[in-house]
Amino acid sequence: MATWSNLGLQDSASPLMEQLNFFHDHTLLILIMITILVGYLMFMLFFNQFTNRFLLHGQTIEIIWTILPAIVLMFIALPSLRILYLLDEINSPAITLKTIGHQWYWSYEYSDFLNLEFDSYMVPTNELETNGFRLLDVDNRIVLPMNTQVRILVTAADVLHSWTIPALGVKVDATPGRLNQTNFLMNRPGLFFGQCSEICGANHSFMPIVLESSPS
Repeated sequence: MATWSNLGLQDSASPLMEQLNFFHDHTLLILIMITILVGYLMFMLFFNQFTNRFLLHGQTIEIIWTILPAIVLMFIALPSLRILYLLDEINSPAITLKTIGHQWYWSYEYSDFLNLEFDSYMVPTNELETNGFRLLDVDNRIVLPMNTQVRILVTAADVLHSWTIPALGVKVDATPGRLNQTNFLMNRPGLFFGQCSEICGANHSFMPIVLESSPS
């Protein structure tokens, strides 16, 4: 989960989130290099004492500053495209979890088991235990085995919602009348927290998600 004054991404709990972390670091390195280069050029420009009154155009430099950014963008676009395809790939899931967003709670169904469905509401602050997490704990958690390919089907019963767990790198829009799906694999045990990430009404901030990853 996110910790106090944490400016970075959460620790990954799935291979997909690891790839997103790597891509974030890769892109950030390129942006830092560009920022330093542009800052250096602007700094030197302020102290430049020379000028050329007869300079009308420079085709060579125009070609250079057109081609170089295109090459840099390729180094960002290709890894991004690879991750987009990885996120959409479904690899023979062992378990399917159905998720339905409501105002303002989540309901879940385990499709591989008979009559296993439940609603998940946020635990109010006045009912919270001493070691509980305010605005994050729920009365019924999702429990799934780690190192198992899980498919999640997401929809909504009323308005737009978004089922999100940052540590897993999962964010799926819950749209009424539409069934969206994604998959993930948890590679470590623990509790992973998320929240609705689409403004859905007055209590949008009070429909958290808690997923418990247990050794299978």
